[in-house]
Amino acid sequence: MPGMGGPGGGARRGGGQIPSIGHFYGKIVDGKTNKGIDAASIQLIGSKFDSTTRKRKDTIFGGMLTRSNGDFSLDNLPIFGQFRLVITAIGYKTTEQKVQFDLKLGQGQDMSQAMAAVDKDLGNIKLEQDAQTLDAVTVSASKPLIQMGIDRKIINVEKNITAAGGSAIDVMRNVPSINVDIDGNVSLRNAAPQIFVDGRPTTLSLDQIPADAIQSVELITNPSAKYDASGGQSGIINIVLKKNRKAGYSGSVRAGIDSRGRINGGGDINMRQGKFNLFANGNYNQRKSKSWGEMDRMSVERGNSISTLQDSKGEFDGSFAFGRIGLDYFIDNRNTITLSQSIVDGNFNGENNQNINTDTLGIANAFRSQRRINGNDNNFRNYGTQLAFKHIFAKPGKEWSADLNYNQSKNSNGTDIRYRYFTDPKQQSPIGPEFLQKTDGGGKNNFLIAQTDFVNPINDKMKWEAGLRAQVRNFESRQLNYLNGDYKPELSNEFEYTDYVYAGYATFSQKVKDNFSYQVGLRAESSSYEGKQIGKDKYSNDFPISLFPSVFLTRSFENRQDLQLNYSRRINRPNFFQLMPNTDYTDPLNYQTGNPGLKPEFTHSLELSYQKTYGEKNHTFLATLFGKYTTDLISRYQSWQQLAGSGDSAFVSTYVNASNAYASGLELIFRNNWTKWWEMNFNTNIYYSKIEGDNVVKNLENERTSWNVKTNHTFKFGKGWSFQVSGDYQSRSALPVSTSNSGQGSGGRGGPGGGGGMFGGTPSTTQGYIDDNYGMDLGLKKDFQIKKNTASISINWGDVLRTRRYFVHSEADGFVQDDWRRRDPQVVRVNFSYRFGKFDVALFKRKNTKGDMEGMQNGMQGMQQ
Repeated sequence: MPGMGGPGGGARRGGGQIPSIGHFYGKIVDGKTNKGIDAASIQLIGSKFDSTTRKRKDTIFGGMLTRSNGDFSLDNLPIFGQFRLVITAIGYKTTEQKVQFDLKLGQGQDMSQAMAAVDKDLGNIKLEQDAQTLDAVTVSASKPLIQMGIDRKIINVEKNITAAGGSAIDVMRNVPSINVDIDGNVSLRNAAPQIFVDGRPTTLSLDQIPADAIQSVELITNPSAKYDASGGQSGIINIVLKKNRKAGYSGSVRAGIDSRGRINGGGDINMRQGKFNLFANGNYNQRKSKSWGEMDRMSVERGNSISTLQDSKGEFDGSFAFGRIGLDYFIDNRNTITLSQSIVDGNFNGENNQNINTDTLGIANAFRSQRRINGNDNNFRNYGTQLAFKHIFAKPGKEWSADLNYNQSKNSNGTDIRYRYFTDPKQQSPIGPEFLQKTDGGGKNNFLIAQTDFVNPINDKMKWEAGLRAQVRNFESRQLNYLNGDYKPELSNEFEYTDYVYAGYATFSQKVKDNFSYQVGLRAESSSYEGKQIGKDKYSNDFPISLFPSVFLTRSFENRQDLQLNYSRRINRPNFFQLMPNTDYTDPLNYQTGNPGLKPEFTHSLELSYQKTYGEKNHTFLATLFGKYTTDLISRYQSWQQLAGSGDSAFVSTYVNASNAYASGLELIFRNNWTKWWEMNFNTNIYYSKIEGDNVVKNLENERTSWNVKTNHTFKFGKGWSFQVSGDYQSRSALPVSTSNSGQGSGGRGGPGGGGGMFGGTPSTTQGYIDDNYGMDLGLKKDFQIKKNTASISINWGDVLRTRRYFVHSEADGFVQDDWRRRDPQVVRVNFSYRFGKFDVALFKRKNTKGDMEGMQNGMQGMQQ
């Protein structure tokens, strides 16, 4: 339309602003089969007046990848001018067509017709198969496993067969770069990552998040200045939960059972009508588990050589329920408010039987056998609330967001330990009466994060971002110990603490040429904490403002190649659990305590990544060379020392600042579509680490090179069948360094106050290693139709070869220990799911609300003046 200024969204005629309320939608289908095409690229291009050059230039006003059924939807578009819709998809010829809104001002078109005209259905757009590449690709309704972002790897796990019906721990076993131990603790490049959910820190542990609620996992191995600088050597694992904003409704229901009799079930629903988008999901999972283990220790205590053998067998039973509900309210085309609430409730009850045989070598009648029966009862509940606001400016890409996240959790755990001593290994000759050690534990956690971010593109090649963040966490916990009914205050502990983190950041990015771009950023953080052991000591500390720069350089080359170099500096501040010098007496062979003299650690990280897409089948290769240097590394250390609250001494695990630590590695990831029916994903990681601890004790050093391999193969057959096999191998490696400041050890289960004792799991120490281990999982799935909707039945078999045993070797001066543990081998799980939905926009037609009518009328009247 001459004189209207084109689709710039900001041109005026007679003082009237061109409103950006247009909506194009439709469906991309195969020209022969009429089936929807997944992940087709949609770009809407129009011309816009550039005030700098005084010329018109092409501008992208919208874009997306189509959904699995071929649907696409482009919102917030200028309503005047002509556009070009460009559609590309692997295996199809590129299609381009002109589109515009059918507004006819001054020709008797009433407001009802006008509203319908700017909500335009483009119908089914057919793509023609490209004969030159069709034979080389797999056209399917699934996203590739791995997608690359500017600062992250995005792992699409929605359709992972082997994790169906499980938890986030099962999902992580198939994610490149991540290792999962027998307790469900995860490590990323041999360090404990921070766990985020939907881009924000969480108090949830991985076994409290159902696999069926997860859409994708994002690996941020070297976070930029935009992210929290805490974490030291670790990166960030961001779990993105499922949510859909397409007009219409969609959902699923699912149920399953495994060979242990554990049941799981759940469902989700998403509805979009006019200004509202409602989403909800719920899951229930039973947790029954069996475990076995053995430990062999040789130690020198008070000049005597002591041999200790322990075997254990445990079972626990429990369940947890996960619920999440949220609402997006689209105030208008540029303002959205989102409110969501999650609730997790669970309980676990277990019993662990241990036989401990101890012999003081060279001394007659020194043999002792101890039988321990550990019964425990744990309950937890977590509430998470998020309130978010987003404003989109008229200028493309400019936006402001603010959100408030609040997590509240509480737990209680009780342990009854009955033990008795014998003079023979068959435990037929008791010594004295049976003892009862009782522990009453629990606590609560309040976690508040307020954050605001602003993005402002200077032009189509330059952009800057800035934000502020405040975090306040309050923690209360107790561990009260009783012996034969008598309260032992000297062995007990009650504490509470509060920590604060305040931060601000700014980043600037520019595309210098078509093939080179960079991003530089600077973050400033300060923090403090204060805590007290009730009736004992108080602790507090302030960490002044520290600066954390980051740099990302990206260069593109011909033949679909990209190279990126990035650098960042991060911090890991000791948390209160690592500082508090109170001994955990739950396990008499693994006493643990904190160190009030700890200092924060600082890490410099450097990464060089190369990505290549090659061949007619669009294979992907990604290589990353990385290095880290850390000063004052916070790590575990075992030594002979006096037990707090007791006159006795023993080997105790605590935390120390090692003087320096180095880590480097090479990570290789391959994604190959070998045939129409076979997709392979493969990654390997070669890792070198060295810890220098001469400042703790002379010649304390741990240096090791290790490697691991992880592969996943998906085979697709006719009539909806698919088969998946995945496997992993981890060579002998250094014990993971516990660098997560979340208080959850390695970012998995247990953790302080979480039902796993004060620290949870086998202690990681500077002196030791994990022996090599490997495992394989299988999955089989059949998709079929029920009343035009899709249903599926899947069977997955975990640890097929029964090989996932966790061997740990640890040592100290006068102390050598080897132990192994196994948990839940060869479990088979059967799951059924049914997905339904209808995305016809006419089903929920946009309401002609008073606000819509007035805004539309004002805009049109201004243009007709």
